[in-house]
Amino acid sequence: MRLLKSFMLPVVLGLVAGLSACSSGPTIRADADPSANLSAYKTFGFFDQVSTDKMNYGTIASQRLKQATRNELTRRGYAYSDSGPQLLVNFNINLENRSDVRSEPGVGVGYGGYYGYRAGMYGVWGGYPQNVETVHYQVGTLTIDMVDSARKQLVWQGTAQGRVDKQAVENPGPAIDKAVADIFEKFPVPAAGVPAQ
Repeated sequence: MRLLKSFMLPVVLGLVAGLSACSSGPTIRADADPSANLSAYKTFGFFDQVSTDKMNYGTIASQRLKQATRNELTRRGYAYSDSGPQLLVNFNINLENRSDVRSEPGVGVGYGGYYGYRAGMYGVWGGYPQNVETVHYQVGTLTIDMVDSARKQLVWQGTAQGRVDKQAVENPGPAIDKAVADIFEKFPVPAAGVPAQ
C-alpha cells in the first residue's frame, strides 16, 4: 500500500498536466445546484484534507491545484479565508487505462505493395487477413467541487477529462494552471473584465 501511495504523486502530476496538453484539449463539463446563487458567496477555502492528499500529507499536486484555484476565484471577486469560509473546495483525480483496437487491411492489400497489380480491379473476401494494432493509453479526469460549508452541500462541480500526454509531466506547473483555468471558464461568475458566457 505504501508503494502504491508513493507512486501516486507522479501519476497525479502527470494526469493533471496531461489533461491540458491533449492535442484537441480536454473535454470540460460543469454543473451547478440550480437553487444556489454562486455570486452571493464571498469567501472560499479548502477542505483540511482534499481528496488528492490521500497519503496523510499535502502533495505538490494539491498545492498547485490550490494555488491555481485560488487565482481563479480571486479573479472572480472571492476572498480566501482560513476560518469559516462560505465555500469549501475539493479536488479529485482519476486515471483510467484504456485500449483501442484498430484493424487495417494487410500489407499490400488494395493498390500498393506486392498486391498492387490488382489496381482496384477486384477486392478481397470477408475475413481476409488484417493488420491489427492495439493502442494502450490513459484517460485522466480532474474534478473541482465547491461545497456550501454551512449546508455541507455540493453547489458547483467542474470536470476536465482527456487523454494523458506524458510529455507535459516534464513541466506540470503551467499545465495544471491551464487545466484549472479551462474548468473555471465554465464557472457562472466571470473573472473581472471577462463577459459572462
